[in-house]
Amino acid sequence: MDTPLTTIAVVGLGTMGTGIAEALARAGREVIGIDIDEAAARQAVATLEASTERAVRRERITEQERRDILARFRTFSDLQAAAEAELVIEVVPETYEIKQQVFRELDAVVSPTTILATGTNALSVTRLAAESQHPERVLGLHFFNPAPAMRLVEVVSSVLTAPPAVESVTRLARELGKEPVAVGDRPGFVADGLLFGYLNQAAAMYEANYASREDIDAAMKLGCGLPMGPLALLDLIGVDTARTVLEAMYSASHDRLHAPTPVLGQLSAAGLTGRKAGRGFYTYDAPGGQTVVPDALTPVESAGPVPGREVSSVGVAGSGTMASGIAEVFAKAGYTVVLAARSQEKADAAKARIAKSLGRSVSKGRLTEEARDEALARITPAGTLDSFAEVDLAVEAVVEDLEIKRDLFQTLDKVCKPGAVLATTTSSLPVVAVARVTSRPEDVIGMHFFNPAPAMKLVEVVRTVLTADDVHATVREVCVKVRKHPVDCGDRAGFIVNALLFPYLNNAIKMVEEHYASLDDIDTAMKLGGGYPMGPFELLDVVGLDVSLAIEKVLHSEFRDPGLAPAPLLEHLVAAGCLGRKTGRGFREYARR
Repeated sequence: MDTPLTTIAVVGLGTMGTGIAEALARAGREVIGIDIDEAAARQAVATLEASTERAVRRERITEQERRDILARFRTFSDLQAAAEAELVIEVVPETYEIKQQVFRELDAVVSPTTILATGTNALSVTRLAAESQHPERVLGLHFFNPAPAMRLVEVVSSVLTAPPAVESVTRLARELGKEPVAVGDRPGFVADGLLFGYLNQAAAMYEANYASREDIDAAMKLGCGLPMGPLALLDLIGVDTARTVLEAMYSASHDRLHAPTPVLGQLSAAGLTGRKAGRGFYTYDAPGGQTVVPDALTPVESAGPVPGREVSSVGVAGSGTMASGIAEVFAKAGYTVVLAARSQEKADAAKARIAKSLGRSVSKGRLTEEARDEALARITPAGTLDSFAEVDLAVEAVVEDLEIKRDLFQTLDKVCKPGAVLATTTSSLPVVAVARVTSRPEDVIGMHFFNPAPAMKLVEVVRTVLTADDVHATVREVCVKVRKHPVDCGDRAGFIVNALLFPYLNNAIKMVEEHYASLDDIDTAMKLGGGYPMGPFELLDVVGLDVSLAIEKVLHSEFRDPGLAPAPLLEHLVAAGCLGRKTGRGFREYARR
């Protein structure tokens, strides 16, 4: 098992198997492709021919290199062809019966020193290894789709796996230009273990009619910088595949967050398995197509049945980063803005912060000096909320404390003119709790901006059961005018983004608590395997561990799900004052500025 892996067999030439074969052939390995379906083998060859032809056209490889790659890939329909391989990677359908049969047959074909790798992302590697006459040579090698492009490879060891086998495939992964992450044997491993819980919750959110599929996907793309929304990603992965992975995860964890939400079973049973079927959460132009086409659930563009209220002036209450950013957004969009803080000095400092931000935009060529000066001229700093007497929209952006917000809304109720819309930017507190302290709860709504407000496109528009239709219409119209993307959601903890994001972050912490994987490996897995702009621990340290803990507590209190209970490690770090970048230490240590 210590010999160089120069000849490698790939059993199963579907999309993933073909991709793995291509990555190996491009890296100079002799590849034996095996599939009982001769049509699948022919398609694999055609796929490799087409991809290498594109690479030649783009001048990434030469014509001679293309011929060499194609010559290194041979296909067969019998497992006997794997006899000369030093490594066999199986990527057959995700069932124990089929995979165990492959391993039993391989035992009679390959050398005792040949490494056997399973490409499973949901089944137990240990259980598969137990079927082999040489369980010490069996491990998991989990590539991500598309295999030639995705850099992450999870190397999965069972308690039976010999270290030399792990070392050999880890070395191979690096020679393929991949980033190997060593993990233990449990369903989902690192990347899918975190990803599928999040996808399951998104499906449950859709099933509960809490938000539309378009709003859920837009919220996670714009609010978290993800390459795809969760429901579109489920369609890409395959709804049936996702359900299989979740079933395996739930059988191991018994965590309700992993119990497949019923809509996944319903869609699977109906054959609506996503892109491959032409329909899943969305409808596509053809089976296997990528283009979403309108269906009965597609929102129709219209002005809306209810006209909004006229808004020309906006009051922003607060002097922190979020308040300053929101005031900047409105001023740049042409609104007259009153920026009120607890004192005139704080209000002036907030406007100075906006001036500095606008100055950076000018220096980067994103804004003209004239536009900067006009925006600044629209902002009037004030040391009292009395200055909100004539605003059409009052936006509260103070500290995330319910009592402070309730006191502020009582003041707004007295100060603001009749018909003014009153909005809170809370990210986790109940909007109705601040609405009820006013004499006009129908005028109160949530406008959850994301930080930094000038750059982030998303605004979650949060209606309570008391919010008037024209208030909701007004805020959506204002969001569009300030070039933000509004998504509708109801008044419950976390709204869309935080309700999906923070359980994922909490589960990452639990992985570390259980010594399943390291901080670095988890961050690497989610960035390379999931396309996340930041790993979970990088993000936690940026957000602040105290802020994260507060949101986790609100989610746990609202939904009463044991799986949402904050990880003890998070509570311990907060108690120790390790709050992330702002204190110089969180999950990692940072140089003090």
